[in-house]
Amino acid sequence: MTGIFGKLKFINSLLEINRQNMLEVKNIKANKDAYCEALKKRNFDAKEIFDDILRLDEERRSTQVQLDEILSQSNNLSKQIGQLFKEGETEKANQLKEKTTQLKDDSKVLSQQMSEISEDLQELLYQVPNVPHDSVPAGQDEEDNVEIFKEGKVPELSKKALPHWELAKKYDLIDFELGNKITGAGFPVFKGKGARLQRALISYFLDKNTEAGYSELQVPLLVNEESGYGTGQLPDKEGQMYHVTGDDLYLIPTSEVPLTNIYRNDLLEEKKLPIQMTTYTPCFRREAGSYGAHVRGLNRLHQFDKVELVNVVKPENSYKVLDEMVEHVKGILKELKLPYRILRLCGGDLGFTSALTYDFELYSTAQERWLEISSVSNFETFQANRLKIRYKNKDKKKELVHTLNGSSLALPRVIAGLLENCQTDEGIKIPEVLVPYTGFEWIK
Repeated sequence: MTGIFGKLKFINSLLEINRQNMLEVKNIKANKDAYCEALKKRNFDAKEIFDDILRLDEERRSTQVQLDEILSQSNNLSKQIGQLFKEGETEKANQLKEKTTQLKDDSKVLSQQMSEISEDLQELLYQVPNVPHDSVPAGQDEEDNVEIFKEGKVPELSKKALPHWELAKKYDLIDFELGNKITGAGFPVFKGKGARLQRALISYFLDKNTEAGYSELQVPLLVNEESGYGTGQLPDKEGQMYHVTGDDLYLIPTSEVPLTNIYRNDLLEEKKLPIQMTTYTPCFRREAGSYGAHVRGLNRLHQFDKVELVNVVKPENSYKVLDEMVEHVKGILKELKLPYRILRLCGGDLGFTSALTYDFELYSTAQERWLEISSVSNFETFQANRLKIRYKNKDKKKELVHTLNGSSLALPRVIAGLLENCQTDEGIKIPEVLVPYTGFEWIK
């Protein structure tokens, strides 16, 4: 890749020393001012929370020193007691045993304090978002995202052109009212050629991904709390996740969560990297409801299908892999012949766990607006640090991996854009690349 994407690896190499394992306490301590300044891009004031983190870390270290001293005294006294019993000095030995009992009580108190301090420290660390990459522009929200690429011709539609929710009703493809009856708003029922088109897209996306070297997996749709915390959905997105309270499990908001958690607490062999995974799953999100055309039809759902890419790589390769993922998604959209653009997200719109994200948006001609269909992100060590995913580098030292993920692709808005952009007076013309998967060329 050339141009703006090709520069990223060079940029990252300059920052590698400062960015490695950045949200470990030792790195916060060494780079506090730099991280505070970088996090301002997110409109996140980190000074107070960093001060609290470093204060708790000092308390933890001090408490640990006290605990170690007590344990050392206890061990020494135990040896003395044993020797006194051997020498017949029973009275002296019993006097020392009383001291060891007090030391054990003191150690229990300090151990409890250590546990509480460590929990408080971890809770604070969970509240700190990833430090954005230097190339992330400052900004408040999506209005400040930067368009860096655009491709595809926007078709000229006839005056009879319809938005996708009307096309879905006209050709009996998707029943939103039936989904509302069964479950509620945001849970549509796909029917006939609509269901077949959705299945065709899933198969096509998976085939493209496996052809590119990704291994296909099928993963659980429910995850435990530890998995949610590992990839950063918890506690940040807790209110947006469906929680099965009886079993304390969460419906996945994206298959990134189960895929990345496959390697939680693993020490990987360097020769196994990179690890490339893809899967198809339904996804579930309790996003706050709103009204208007911008959320009508397939524009925003609580249950939707998505094909995902996840990469687990060595740190020095992660921005090259990010470029490759962007090119891969571009190739799919080019084959579908759909107009799209790529945005570099600003700090205010950047996801909690991401260091750098590119959003793909598809142009909806009938709605005259852009629809997000994919996010491709590099999390660097943020998730790996939570998940404790490491590998042994060439020096045999344990090092955190970098993790990346990308939608390839999210189905609802792809279908929305496809229906709208491919409509004609005769019906909806299926993109040529999908015909072998659908078994039909037209929806009439």
